[in-house]
Amino acid sequence: VHHAASLKLNINCTEACFHLPHQPLFTSLFSRPLGLPAARHWSNVPFLTVPLARAHGKSFAHRSDLRRAKRIVVKLGSAVVTRGDECGLALGRLASIVEQVAMLQNQGREMMIVTSGAVAFGKQRLRHEILLSQSVRQALHSGQNQLKDMSLPVLEARACAAAGQSGLMALYEFNIEILVTNLDFHDEQKRRNLNSTLHELLRMNIVPIINTNDAVVPPPEPNSDLQGVISIKDNDSLAARLAVEMRADLLIALSDVEGLYDSPPGTDDAKLLDTFYPGDQQSITYGTKSRVGIGGMEAKVKAALWALQGGTSVVIANGTHPKVTGHVITDIVEGKKVGTFFSEVKPAGPTVEQQTDMARTAGRALASLLPEQRSEIIYTMADLLTEKREEILSANKKDMEFAVNSGRMPPPLLKRLSLSSSKLNSLAIGLRQIAVSSQDSVGRVVRRTRVANNLELEQITVPIGVLLVAPSRVSHARTSIASGNALLLKGGREAANSNRVLHELAQEALSIHGVRDAIQLVSTREEVEDLCRLEKMIDLIIPRGSSQLVRDIQRAAKGIPVLGHSEGICHVYVDHEASLDKVIKIVRDSKCDYPAACNAMETLLIHRDVLRSPMFDQIIDMLRTENVKVHAGPRFASYLTFSPSEVKSLRTEYGDLECCIEVVDGMLEAVDHIHKYGSSHTDVIVTENEETAEQFLQLVDSACVFWNTSSRFSDGYRFGLGAEVGISTARIHARGPVGLEGLLTTKWVLRGDGHTAADFSEQGSMKYLHENLPVAPSLHGQRTSN
Repeated sequence: VHHAASLKLNINCTEACFHLPHQPLFTSLFSRPLGLPAARHWSNVPFLTVPLARAHGKSFAHRSDLRRAKRIVVKLGSAVVTRGDECGLALGRLASIVEQVAMLQNQGREMMIVTSGAVAFGKQRLRHEILLSQSVRQALHSGQNQLKDMSLPVLEARACAAAGQSGLMALYEFNIEILVTNLDFHDEQKRRNLNSTLHELLRMNIVPIINTNDAVVPPPEPNSDLQGVISIKDNDSLAARLAVEMRADLLIALSDVEGLYDSPPGTDDAKLLDTFYPGDQQSITYGTKSRVGIGGMEAKVKAALWALQGGTSVVIANGTHPKVTGHVITDIVEGKKVGTFFSEVKPAGPTVEQQTDMARTAGRALASLLPEQRSEIIYTMADLLTEKREEILSANKKDMEFAVNSGRMPPPLLKRLSLSSSKLNSLAIGLRQIAVSSQDSVGRVVRRTRVANNLELEQITVPIGVLLVAPSRVSHARTSIASGNALLLKGGREAANSNRVLHELAQEALSIHGVRDAIQLVSTREEVEDLCRLEKMIDLIIPRGSSQLVRDIQRAAKGIPVLGHSEGICHVYVDHEASLDKVIKIVRDSKCDYPAACNAMETLLIHRDVLRSPMFDQIIDMLRTENVKVHAGPRFASYLTFSPSEVKSLRTEYGDLECCIEVVDGMLEAVDHIHKYGSSHTDVIVTENEETAEQFLQLVDSACVFWNTSSRFSDGYRFGLGAEVGISTARIHARGPVGLEGLLTTKWVLRGDGHTAADFSEQGSMKYLHENLPVAPSLHGQRTSN
């Protein structure tokens, strides 16, 4: 049956054969084509490199497994299909959804859509018709064009469906829409016909669009589900039944809520559930249904659990939010934390959300301890490092063997991964040092003000809250404990065994004062990007890794501050008045001491007068001896007949025995170069001219600016900060090497005696004094936390 240039198949009545023309997929959501690919034979479709297969009958256990989903059903709720103002269909939103479906189809996946909206769209149509009709009649009756107290009749669902179905069918013009009812699944012959039709459409690379024929379907009977079979009462149950019938790997149910909450959304304590397991139904309190549609969250959960039991994974997510609609489906298929994922496999340990809650509670207790008690924890960690040395080194040996055998880790990172007795000794010494130096960190009074008589204000240091360090080593625990912060550690797989043993050690030390849970090791399969979405649970992210990782975290953590630097493009400028001995020592150390460090030199700037001097020749000889590969900047290359390979970009962090050399006319041009191509990390001048040096130190706008010393001094330990959690190039809070002070914030404490703001009005009896008072150490009992 052809209608409106589309092929619509009503499967209620026939065993007919169809001729399916090769129509473009999704070509007319609007009055113009979207330019998406035409239907073509299966062999022409590009496949993903990830194998799209799994054993049927068993759903995916983890979100990350969803990347392997081959056959996917996308269910569009009525709230997704229709506009929020009830003035028609949400064409822009639907166009975005269709583009995502087409993208996944072109990756070699088989896509089906179950669409709602006929009842909701029909209700909108009939309401407008009734309003228009009543408006005309009222105007004729009253002689004026004013609407008065018009009441709308209750509209029956099947009538609404009859009015809305044609509009919904026209929406999917040039595509295949199939209308079904319960009989098509309960009648064996019709069920086989439907199954055969859908498989044939998928084989031809066509996206079938399925909808319940609400205009003729009988009202659902209560408790009408057959044993082991879900009755089709709405499009939620239709999508679940269809997904299981077609052996789909994944069912994505889009509605107007973020997912499944443990209580009605909008209530004070409602929490979005990242994962839902069978058996958790008793812990859920359902709210009201959406503004349109006939289902509701309870119906969605029931349908999802039935599909899960049938071997299909399910995700319920928001398909109406303007900021995520354009990528919600693809994000789900990529395994990102979107909506609620239904899984039959319950993890042995707590979820990352539960870990974060545990860390925050224990972190507040940690912050309220006396300084001596926090120091005792750190001393205990140092002792345990010595006592469990062999266990730690054995675990690290396994990590090293795995990293070497994988062949994917460069030598500088292998060096960073490796632990030794000397490294453990140094770590133990650092722990004991920070145990002593950090005793006055938390609860320290930084300002006291007498606001008025008997009204005194204090500003005191407090922990930031919950920190996420990713990727991390448990050595970061020392600064977290000393500063009273809770800590989430997301270690890389390459250090899994080492991190596990060290985390157990840290928790053993924390247990002596009952704050064991203040440090949590995230060992679940969450990606760092997923953790960055916990903006209500994490207070600060400290990325530790490559510049690309830091940039990715900065982009993902839209609601959480990030303390770090995306690049370490450090410069050493050799002035024409520099000492040769100092130049050779500083350049060698800055580049060769630890090339993978973020504070290693990446660009060597040379004053033009040095270029043809013996100093320059000795610099080149030293770099050659140290096996440093040199890239020529554009101006340096122009001076040479046979130059080294010209640099591709002056904004490059090599992280290895490589560097760029460029020529400048003087100190001011060096400053301009640093500002244009640097990363505001660490920059150095080598000169014997004090005036030139001081001007350089003043003008260069970087976190660390040095004179006649190596860039490698940009380090918290070398600065005497006790320990370092990272280096920040940000311009607020902490900048440069970040030690304990960078992990603290402040709060204000005001002590009065019945004071009110009215006391200080024109008619009041009190006057502001605002006197600065001397800062005295706070008593331990008065130390507070945030």
